[in-house]
Amino acid sequence: MSTPVFDSTANPPLKFASVSQLSAEKVKGQRALVRVDFNVPLKEGKVSNDQRIRAALPTLKHLLSLGTRVILMSHLGRPKGQAQEAFRLKPVGDYLAGLLGVEVLSLNDCIGSEVEEAIAASSAPVVMLENTRFYKQETENDPAFSQQLARLGDFYVNDAFGTAHRAHASTVGVATLLPAYAGLLMEKELSALGGLIEDPVHPFVAIIGGAKVSSKLAVLENLLPQVEALIIGGAMAFTFLAAQGVNVGKSLTEPDLFPTALDLLSKAEKMGKQIILPRDTVMATGVDATAAETTVDLHTPDRDITELIGVDIGPLSVERIQTVLSDAKTILWNGPMGVFENPPFAKGTEAVAQMVAKITRQGAQSVVGGGDSVAAVEKLGLGDQFTHVSTGGGASLEFLEGQELPGVAVLKAQKDK
Repeated sequence: MSTPVFDSTANPPLKFASVSQLSAEKVKGQRALVRVDFNVPLKEGKVSNDQRIRAALPTLKHLLSLGTRVILMSHLGRPKGQAQEAFRLKPVGDYLAGLLGVEVLSLNDCIGSEVEEAIAASSAPVVMLENTRFYKQETENDPAFSQQLARLGDFYVNDAFGTAHRAHASTVGVATLLPAYAGLLMEKELSALGGLIEDPVHPFVAIIGGAKVSSKLAVLENLLPQVEALIIGGAMAFTFLAAQGVNVGKSLTEPDLFPTALDLLSKAEKMGKQIILPRDTVMATGVDATAAETTVDLHTPDRDITELIGVDIGPLSVERIQTVLSDAKTILWNGPMGVFENPPFAKGTEAVAQMVAKITRQGAQSVVGGGDSVAAVEKLGLGDQFTHVSTGGGASLEFLEGQELPGVAVLKAQKDK
C-alpha cells in the first residue's frame, strides 16, 4: 500500500532555507552539521524503537548524495549535564550504520580538540557525536558551547522537529553561527502542520484527547476558528461534562477549569462550530483494573457510578465520531480516547485509528501527532495509512497552539539575513 502524500500545494512558499534547495556543486566536500532527534528507547543497550531514526534517513541520504560528510548531533534521555553510560549514543550510531549501509564513526564526546582531530583523521562519511546533553551548556544555549559545536561543520541542518521547541545550543545557538537549513523531515513537519493552521481543506475535524484540559486548552482555542468540529476524548472530556453538570463519577476532572470549559463551549456555539463530547464511557474501579466494570450512558446512567472512573469512550461515542468524520476532508488527531496503554481500555482509541485510516484511504488528509496517538497508530501497524505521522511530540503540540518554535524561528531569521 502506498503512503498517502500530504497535499501542500495550498501552503505558502517556504519561509526558511531547506536542504532540498542545495546542490552538489554548492556543498560537495563540506561538512553538514546536522541536529537529529535520536532520543530513542534502548533496551539492553540496543535500539528498541527506530521510528525517529528512520524518519531522518531521507535527509541523511540526501546529504550524502550531495557529497557532504554528515556530522550528527543529538540528545538521548535526561543526563542532566553529566556523562552517563546509559545515555551514550554509540548504540544508536551502530544501528544507523546498518540502516544507511555506510560507516558511522561514534565519538565519546561532542566538542573539543580531540573530537575535531578524530573527525579530520577519519574517512567515515557519517560521524555520530556524543550526547549533547552531557553538557549543561547545551540546554543553557551557551554561546561558547555553540561556537565549539559550530567548528565541526561548514553548514548547519536542523532535522529535529521534536526538539524545535527548545532554545538549546544545538537547535538555536549553532544556527546563528553557520549557514542554516531545514532538513527534509523538518520541512515535511512544518508543511503538514502549517497547512492545518494556515489553509486546511474543509471540512476540517480535529480529534483531541489526553488526560488534562490544561495541557491541551491552548490547542483547542487555536483550532476552534479553523475546524468545523472538535471531538474531545480521553479524561479531559470529563472536565467539560462535569462543568455542564453531568455525573462522571470519580473520573479525572479539573474543577478550576469548569468556567473555561463552559466558555469554550459557548464560543463554539456562537461560531457555529461543533464540540463533540462522549455520550457514553467505559468505567472501571481504576486505570489499572484488569477489566471494565460497566459501560455507562452519561446522560442516563442506569447504576450508581460514584466510585467508578471513566477509562475509555463507549460504543455510542464511537458511532457519533464516525458520523462526524464521515464527511471530513482534513483530520487532525492528537491524544488517545482512553487509557489505551491498558489493553481492556484501548478499544475507543483503536476504533478512532481505524476510522481515520479508512477515511484517509478514501482521499482525506490526516495528521496524527502526540506520543500516545503515534504509539497507538504504530502498535496497530497503521502508520503508513495516515498522510503524516508527526515525530514532534511536545513541539507539535506547541506549534498547534500557535507558538513560534525557537528552532524554527532561527531558521527563518537566518534566511532573512
